[in-house]
Amino acid sequence: MSLPNKSNEKLRILLCEDDENLGMLLREYVQAKGFICDLYGDGDAGYKAFLKGHYDFCILDVMMPKKDGFTMATEIRTLNQDVPIIFLTAKSLKEDILEGFKIGGDDYITKPFSMEELLFRIEAILRRVKGKKGKDVVAFHLGEFTFDVPKQQLIRGEEVTKLTTKECDLLNLLCTHANEILERNFALKTIWIDDNYFNARSMDVYITKLRKHLKSDPSIEIINIHGKGYKLIAENLKVETK
Repeated sequence: MSLPNKSNEKLRILLCEDDENLGMLLREYVQAKGFICDLYGDGDAGYKAFLKGHYDFCILDVMMPKKDGFTMATEIRTLNQDVPIIFLTAKSLKEDILEGFKIGGDDYITKPFSMEELLFRIEAILRRVKGKKGKDVVAFHLGEFTFDVPKQQLIRGEEVTKLTTKECDLLNLLCTHANEILERNFALKTIWIDDNYFNARSMDVYITKLRKHLKSDPSIEIINIHGKGYKLIAENLKVETK
C-alpha cells in the first residue's frame, strides 16, 4: 500500500512512544513506506521537537513520562489546528477515547494493533485532508457568519474562530446539505471512514462544538433528526465558489 506524498516531498511524522522497541519498529515501518519519521521517548522532548521542526503528522502515545500525549496534543493544538494527530494507547476506556477526540485528535488506536492498521488510518486521514483541499467552494455565507472553507475559519464581524480539521469537515458537510437531513452514517463514513461506536460519539462531540460556535445567531440551528441524523437550519445560506 502506497501513501500519498505532498508534491515531491516526503511527509514528516513526529512519533512519540516511550516503549523503545515499539517506537523503533513503528519508525522503521513508516520510513519504509516513504515517510520521514522522528522518534522521541517522552512528551516533553517530542513537544520541543514540534516547536523546532515542521511536521505534517503526529502519532502520540497517551501514557508517556514528563508529558502525556493528551497534554502534548493540547499544546500542539494551541499552535496548529490542522496537523493530524493519532493517539496510541493501551487504554480502552470510552472516557479516555472521548477525551482524545475532544482535544482535537483525528484518530485513536488501542494497543496491540497491526502495522497495517496504523498505515490504513494514516492513509485515510491524508485522503480526507487532500480531498478537502480540492473542493471548489470558497465560502458559505449563513446568517451573520461567513464560513471560509480553505482557511478553516468561521467569521462573524471582526470575530474569527479557527476551526479544527474535523469541525471544518463536518460543517462543510452540513452546509452542503443545508436545510435537508444529513444522514448520520453517511457523515461518519465520509469523515471518519467507519461508523463505529467511538466515531459516532466523536461526531456528537463535534456537533456540540459547532452549535456553540454558531449559537450567537439564532437564525442558525443544528437540530437532531431522531434515528436519521442532523439538519442545519440556515434559510438564507449562500455559496461562494472559485
